Amino acid sequence: MVDSNAVAGCSRARPVLFYDGGCPLCRREIAHYRRLDRAGRVDWVDLYAQPDLAERYGVSWGAAMQRIHLLEPDGRVVTGAHAFAALWRRLPGYRWLARLVSLPGALSLLDRGYAIFARWRWHRRKACDAACSND
Repeated sequence: MVDSNAVAGCSRARPVLFYDGGCPLCRREIAHYRRLDRAGRVDWVDLYAQPDLAERYGVSWGAAMQRIHLLEPDGRVVTGAHAFAALWRRLPGYRWLARLVSLPGALSLLDRGYAIFARWRWHRRKACDAACSND
């Protein structure tokens, strides 16, 4: 759930991370990050449970389901590896990784790898949804 101060048009103190809560892998990873976020530095939005929320932030639901998106408090939207780096900067135990991937060339390389994985994950997810709905 996202707090009411994180609605588009309002000033936000925290970034909003959009993720696919219908994906078991995504759900586990985000649960791990949420456990680390004891200080409440991030608003977490499960787009599977709250599909209408992305549009309220000006983010396409389809795009956000295919690739992780993070809405910065200043209104900028970052995706893919850039979103992970922005998230890791805010989480204890991951700040070192954010610094590491910020080295010249590292983030663009990581983003290319993430793009391949994200495409594979989305196609697999759609195939699984189709198979499950036929049961």
